[in-house]
Amino acid sequence: MPRKSLCLAAALTLAAAPLFAGEPIKNPLIDGETWEGLRYDVVGDAPIRDAAGLLELEAPFRAHDAATVPIILRQLDPTAEITAATVVIDENPAPIAAVMGFGASMAPLDFELRVRVNQYSNVRVIAETDDGLHMTGRFVKASGGCSAPATRDPAEALLTMGKMKLRRFRDESAPQMSTAQREAQIMIRHPNYSGLQRDQITQLFIPAHFIDHMEVWQGDDLLFTMDGGISVSENPVFRFTYSDNGAPDLVVKATDTDGNSFETVLPKHAGT
Repeated sequence: MPRKSLCLAAALTLAAAPLFAGEPIKNPLIDGETWEGLRYDVVGDAPIRDAAGLLELEAPFRAHDAATVPIILRQLDPTAEITAATVVIDENPAPIAAVMGFGASMAPLDFELRVRVNQYSNVRVIAETDDGLHMTGRFVKASGGCSAPATRDPAEALLTMGKMKLRRFRDESAPQMSTAQREAQIMIRHPNYSGLQRDQITQLFIPAHFIDHMEVWQGDDLLFTMDGGISVSENPVFRFTYSDNGAPDLVVKATDTDGNSFETVLPKHAGT
């Protein structure tokens, strides 16, 4: 096979390679000056421990799409209580991608979201427990995520903005137990404009317009919150596991930077 074809095949294999729990870390955080300049703004003077043994962050070494890079926060120590986590993308124009809060029903944490990565960057998560802050992360090769064109026409995006959908992954035919562990995915229609994208017709920059706060509840039980910025992808998607408390629905509440409020009741189980 010609050398060029071999290189292309190797690149495609790497891009398509899945992430497996327990697989050796191929893209650990790398040393750089950017984080030292950001650190105080993110956590102040608080000490940060290595999250090894507590939490891992999974992210592709080379992203298939810089505008929708999947990252997974997976708890390794099931006895620990992770109450919050901050996702930081060092080289993005607005490095703090999201600040998450977690209720007790989210433990042990297994949470995925999709982010924009603007250039080759460390992507880190800083988890908060009762004994302080813990950090881990991955180095991701991606570029142009924050300025990538929106996938929908602005007028069409506004028409569907705020619509939500719940997808279930586990067997819902089994008897519902108060302690049953469920896996779900919430999808929200929203352009989440970064302020760095251009209208494809006028070539003018589209003003930043994104979801800045979100809450997910099951009955009176808060599952998680998110305070987000421009680095959360268009049409945000959140996949997570949680302990089912028996409430029939999930309720999602969200606001965006234009002052819009959205609230949707999503039945948790088939047939409800």
